[in-house]
Amino acid sequence: MDKFKQVTDRFSIDSEVIFNGSFCGEKSLGGDLDHQPSGHSYQGHMHFLRSGKLTVISKEGNKWLFDKPTVIVLPKSTEHRIITEESEDVVVLCATINFKALEQQQLIDALPKLISLSLDQGAMQETVTWMFEEIKSTGLGQKSIVDKLCDILLIQMFRQLSEQGTVMQGVLAGLSHPALASTIASLQESPEEAWTLDSMASHAAMSRSKFSELFRETVGQTPNDFLTDLRVSIAQQLLKQDKPVSLVANQVGYEHGSALARVFRKKTGLSPKEWLLRLHQIS
Repeated sequence: MDKFKQVTDRFSIDSEVIFNGSFCGEKSLGGDLDHQPSGHSYQGHMHFLRSGKLTVISKEGNKWLFDKPTVIVLPKSTEHRIITEESEDVVVLCATINFKALEQQQLIDALPKLISLSLDQGAMQETVTWMFEEIKSTGLGQKSIVDKLCDILLIQMFRQLSEQGTVMQGVLAGLSHPALASTIASLQESPEEAWTLDSMASHAAMSRSKFSELFRETVGQTPNDFLTDLRVSIAQQLLKQDKPVSLVANQVGYEHGSALARVFRKKTGLSPKEWLLRLHQIS
């Protein structure tokens, strides 16, 4: 199975275009992470500069100038401003991105505050072309298609970052590591198994201490913490399908629903039922 697909299959991304067209002046975005509901999502922003020059300034005063077609992502709800000169013809698309699954949040935590990729010929360019063709359309489902194309563009960006080695920690780094990839893939495929540190190390053909050290350096957390977060992330996806907590617990490696509930509350601040109720209220 494609290693990257194992991560993206469980991605719960919800993009929404909030602006598209000629942009002039200044707009403030982000900085609202503390106000997001517990256990729900991380919200970031994506900007696509189609033409002109765009300046992005962070709250700390860091400044980036872009003067060619570029995908710009601020994944952590970083407070920032986008600025253009009034005399310039700037076309930009702005979207919010909600990263809902716990497994994704580990990946986002390992990323820089700002990521930018220039668009060359290839899959990302094709996605952007399709996106703007759809924006000009007035057909049924136009907004939904554009939002989903933003999702696709984001996943393509993560794939390119992984191939370039830009993601130094997190799930993608683990899946890209020749000594860890097989074990992490097995954890994702079979979270219900009775994994222990010894069995994970044995699967990776390493000693317990060597495996633990390499895993922590590469992924950014201990093997057991990664497994727990993975199980909670998968449980979130199963709960969205209205499966009983007891059944979900068994599918992610816990004997009883109460055991899952304890771990779930520790990670999200909510019980599985409270988390699902909060999710429905927000939706």
